[in-house]
Amino acid sequence: MSKKVVLFSLQTFSTTGGIQKMTRTLAHSLYNLAKNNEWDFRLWSVYDSDKDLMPQYLPADNFVGFNLMRLNFIFRTIFQSKKPDVVILTHINLASVGLLLKIINPKCKVWLITHGIEVWRPLSRVKIALLKHCDKVICVSNFTRQQMISRHQTDPAKCVVLNNAVDPFMRLPETFTKPVHLLQRYRITADNPVLFTLTRLASTEQYKGHDQVIKVIGRLKQTYPDIKYILSGKYDRNEESRIQKLISDHKVEEQVILTGFIDENELSDHFLLADVFVLPSKKEGFGIVFIEALACGLPVICGNVDGSVDAICNGELGKAINPDDLAELENALTVFLKTALTKETRKYLQTQCLLHFNEKHYMENLEKLINNG
Repeated sequence: MSKKVVLFSLQTFSTTGGIQKMTRTLAHSLYNLAKNNEWDFRLWSVYDSDKDLMPQYLPADNFVGFNLMRLNFIFRTIFQSKKPDVVILTHINLASVGLLLKIINPKCKVWLITHGIEVWRPLSRVKIALLKHCDKVICVSNFTRQQMISRHQTDPAKCVVLNNAVDPFMRLPETFTKPVHLLQRYRITADNPVLFTLTRLASTEQYKGHDQVIKVIGRLKQTYPDIKYILSGKYDRNEESRIQKLISDHKVEEQVILTGFIDENELSDHFLLADVFVLPSKKEGFGIVFIEALACGLPVICGNVDGSVDAICNGELGKAINPDDLAELENALTVFLKTALTKETRKYLQTQCLLHFNEKHYMENLEKLINNG
């Protein structure tokens, strides 16, 4: 049966983050499902413009970027609201759009995707109303599903877990050699033990755990004097000052390399450069960066109090630790550093990650959800 599916997004292509990456993969999957099943599919994005589209994910004919023209977005939603069979909202901040569609066209199936901290907090009446009236709540992890049920009393029957998938256009390594150009850039050698963190470094979000790693580096350098910690991600001025003070306080100026933003084209190379990826965060909805690291054959250490455990398959693919326990973090890092990271180990991690978090499997689960209503 032919279906009309519309994916509503705040932002998909004009910036890079976990939700944006997830939305790109979702859009690509829906576009391919639409081709295979002769459905009609469109992606509408509030903040993107048409020129922001990355055409590898879907053709221009399937995309509308409203470029912050919110009134136009609302008008088009109302004007075409009787057409879709399924509408998928990629963020709770689109709640008013979902409720409007339900009022105008009650037969339209409205789904909401829930990620992490945006729903792990008290919600407005409009957002609570959407949770009550939408048809499905797609949760990116089991942890987020439990949060929806316990915090907001969302009907468990409508809460479905759909783990994220590795971006189908991410460049994955076929060999596992440390890139020479990065060794030269950071003035290190292939023998330096390298820890790597990639995350948003914001003064308003001090739960990522990179500060914990800096503290532990001060201890680890006694055993591993050549250790390096590459800390990457866009940062604001306040967070840069805080990080620099931590580095100074723990006397790890020679160990910590603060890189700032990393271009997507160099992401895989940075994973290849490292021996361990470490992000002992407390508030990850899922953590796409974990499966990106694993897909490049890099071992992962994450926190055990959020959705990160789904990304490492409950410990099958990585180590989850108490993010507040410095001794546990130090021990986990020491275990990885003591064991040489071989090409065979990296290949195994990559293979297992792609078995669990590949787009084909993601599409199959998505298709079942759509066909079953």
